[in-house]
Amino acid sequence: MILSKEHCEKAAEFRYFAEKNIDCGDNYPRANLHRAAEKGYMGLPIPRQYGGLGEDFLTYILFIEEVSRVCASTGVIMAVHTSVGSMPLLYFGSEEQKRRYLVKLARGEYIGAFALTEPDAGSDAAAISTGARPVHGGYRLTGRKIFITSGGEADLYTVFATIDTSLGRKGITAFLVEKGSPGLTVGRTESKMGLHRTHTAELLMEDLYVPVSNRLEKEGKGFSVAMSLLDGGRIGIAAQGLGIAAAALDYGIFFLKKRADWKEGNGQGKRFELANLATRLEAARLLTYRAAANRDAGKGKAMEASMAKTAATDLAMEAASWCIETCSFEGIIQGSPPVRFFCDAKATQIYEGTNQIQRIVIARSCSEVRGS
Repeated sequence: MILSKEHCEKAAEFRYFAEKNIDCGDNYPRANLHRAAEKGYMGLPIPRQYGGLGEDFLTYILFIEEVSRVCASTGVIMAVHTSVGSMPLLYFGSEEQKRRYLVKLARGEYIGAFALTEPDAGSDAAAISTGARPVHGGYRLTGRKIFITSGGEADLYTVFATIDTSLGRKGITAFLVEKGSPGLTVGRTESKMGLHRTHTAELLMEDLYVPVSNRLEKEGKGFSVAMSLLDGGRIGIAAQGLGIAAAALDYGIFFLKKRADWKEGNGQGKRFELANLATRLEAARLLTYRAAANRDAGKGKAMEASMAKTAATDLAMEAASWCIETCSFEGIIQGSPPVRFFCDAKATQIYEGTNQIQRIVIARSCSEVRGS
């Protein structure tokens, strides 16, 4: 698909904002998030009646791509905040819940997070064991969540727990849990190879009381809530991959232009590698933009989201590797941009469903379409 004039103007606006306002430091990027909130970007696809800008999903994807081009950590924090941090409320929240929480998320007053993964429930979300015991007026949650993006920093978590493990996915229920709630503690914060500015932590719940007013949807509907959000999240990570890939190519080209053999028109091998990567970047963009546009049109498919994520994040890893090799010894210095691109890119192949899982989704969808 070709972007509309309006989308092209938005992309240019976001690139200017990212280059002028997004830094790539070492600490949790609160300043970046604050600047984005001032422009309303923390609630891009949220309707205006709930504090957002009311833009379409594709516009939000263009934003994540441009931010990630400058700082992938900021990009994924914003992607999680918007897709799986805010969308549960937009799609499944009551009017009272939207007024109480969604407005704050859209304005950037709250940071949202998604607490699904457990030690024994990663790709198999139906296997979660965090319990939700019904009590008078609400529930008591006990369990452990791991690898939570913005864990300890987020103000609101969408937490998934089961009212009865024997019910499998039919027992899973979603809850809204505020930071600082009695019984909620932040455990270990992970030391990761990349995305160093994000806080990835475990959440521990011990007899955590959640009132029934903070239950999202009905009992037993949590699995459906979680699964309905993952396609949008995967398109967001695809956009992050696009940003990292573009940054890696830009940096590699900048380095090549300083080489004498490149100026003299030599280096055909590197030119061919660059041509292949640049072509694949445009192809991955088209896949990602198509998935976002179809989601806007109500025609989104899991296969499209999985294809976009796989193509864009695999490309990000290959572009980052090319950048390191192109920059020679400079490319392997700890803390250098090429090393940052490489380490950040690897994570995108893993979260929001590993690319192996994406390939299973794609293959299954192809088999269904072709009637095999």
